[in-house]
Amino acid sequence: MQPEELRRVDNDHVWHPFTQMRAHRDEFVPIIESAEGYFLKDVNGNTYLDGVSSLWCNVHGHHVPEIDQAIRDQLDKVAHSTLLGLASVPSIELAGELVRRAPTGLTKVFYSDSGSTAVEIALKMAFQYHAQKKESETQPRDLFACMQDSYHGDTIGSVSVGGIPIFHQIFGKLLFESVQIPCPATFHRPDGDTESRYLEYCNQELERLIIENHKRLAAFIIEPLVQGAGGMLIHPRGYLKRVRELTARYGIPLIADEVAVGLGRTGTMFACESEAVIPDFLCLAKGITGGYLPLAVTMTTDKIFSAFDAEPDEYKTFFHGHTYTGNPLACAAALATLKLFDTHQTLENVTKNTEILSKRLSELKDHPHVGEVRQQGVMVGIELVKERESNSSFPAEKRMGHQVTLMARKQGVIIRPLGDVVVLMPAPGMPGDLVHQLCDTVFTAIDETIRLQVA
Repeated sequence: MQPEELRRVDNDHVWHPFTQMRAHRDEFVPIIESAEGYFLKDVNGNTYLDGVSSLWCNVHGHHVPEIDQAIRDQLDKVAHSTLLGLASVPSIELAGELVRRAPTGLTKVFYSDSGSTAVEIALKMAFQYHAQKKESETQPRDLFACMQDSYHGDTIGSVSVGGIPIFHQIFGKLLFESVQIPCPATFHRPDGDTESRYLEYCNQELERLIIENHKRLAAFIIEPLVQGAGGMLIHPRGYLKRVRELTARYGIPLIADEVAVGLGRTGTMFACESEAVIPDFLCLAKGITGGYLPLAVTMTTDKIFSAFDAEPDEYKTFFHGHTYTGNPLACAAALATLKLFDTHQTLENVTKNTEILSKRLSELKDHPHVGEVRQQGVMVGIELVKERESNSSFPAEKRMGHQVTLMARKQGVIIRPLGDVVVLMPAPGMPGDLVHQLCDTVFTAIDETIRLQVA
């Protein structure tokens, strides 16, 4: 198809995710045809720096020879076979590699195909674990704890433990019960509260809600360190460790949703490592295949697994599965991706890029329309405000964050906003000079957008 025909069919038939299609049809979004390194190329020949890692999943760049070859080699053997009643070489090898790298004690690997399903599996496993464990309890564990402003995916279970009203409130009648813990990010604290007083409140509420509900809580789910889709909300140092201490004290399994924050993006291979936390469940997806193929993982412990380990006629099986569970092509890509962390020294590169970003982002500290800059590793959120002194928001209809992304696109950079939070998410393997290019373009796009929209 020619570019004009592709656009017509796209507008007529493709329903894009998280997209109001009326606006989409008017904005002539790039139709990507190819990619190389950290750049995307559209059907009209335009090239763009991939500043959002293709929705936070690209790790080592596009068209990576080692990952390409791993997929080709596997394709010469078998593209897919089921894990229901069979096993496969790549899924076995990947499980061993994940257990070797993950926090100690996470010894079991359950495969699925997206971050949402990885979370859904952890929730169901936690619920069934309590129903089948040896220790008897006086009431069922039928309640989950989660963070306000959290996002864990779009299946009904993952939405039930989500806390972003604009995404989730319409589905309220479909969801199961959860208790929401206040997010210890201070920028949007209640009027009149100081930072220290609000953080003290958050810590008190964390403890109170766990203690009050501990007999019912099946699990506590958290995005370690950073609540990504909530607006790059960063937790203070030590908060994750405190969550682990409280959940361990009251026998509440901890689910670490590292779909967005894992695999190097916060500075360590797994975000939990930064506070020496070992969860009961670890959820991975996005970057696990380097951004090549859909694959997700739910890791758990021998203790959790023991509640399911029984004779077939006891019906303690975890009755959950996906057609493409442990897909050999995806597992081969994941194995190659993990190996590149070693051979390309990717975590060391993240450390260097973290320093570059920190220095460059300091240029915005006095910007009259930047309320706060939030950074953890190579995850960045720049919150735009109408007026800095009061941190008042721009009118929603202006869509300032979105306007910045359109301006950046004109200048050859692809990013995506979260409301009026401009997100920078360079791939962990991106060279430092391209990180500088990303900052140069986005900072200019912010200034130009505000000049046009505010003047």
